[in-house]
Amino acid sequence: MVLLYDCEWAPEDSAEAIAKRDAVLDYVQMLRERGVFRGADPLQGTHAATTVQVRNGETLLRDGPFAESREWFAGYFLLECHDLDEALELAAACPMAAEAGVEVRPVRVVPQWYDPVDGLQQAMNE
Repeated sequence: MVLLYDCEWAPEDSAEAIAKRDAVLDYVQMLRERGVFRGADPLQGTHAATTVQVRNGETLLRDGPFAESREWFAGYFLLECHDLDEALELAAACPMAAEAGVEVRPVRVVPQWYDPVDGLQQAMNE
């Protein structure tokens, strides 16, 4: 999984935002052509986040992200790579790597759950 941090976007109709969007679409096309793309989603900014915690049976809601941090989680790309080297190569090719944080983290497979790749493939075929 390629996690994106601190991806600030200009207003949607600006030339800068259009150029960034086109670069991301080109990146996704390259990932599709290599056969590794499994999904991606951008997230709204921290202004739209709500943190939910349950303490002693009481649900607590707080505006904003869980972590008080300068960095914020902006979205992800889910890739099925052959190995870590390929994942790192593709993360470096991500347009957001030039100006924001891009983290590579393997998905943890829990045998009692399901194989995440098989689940995604099944969902994509439905």
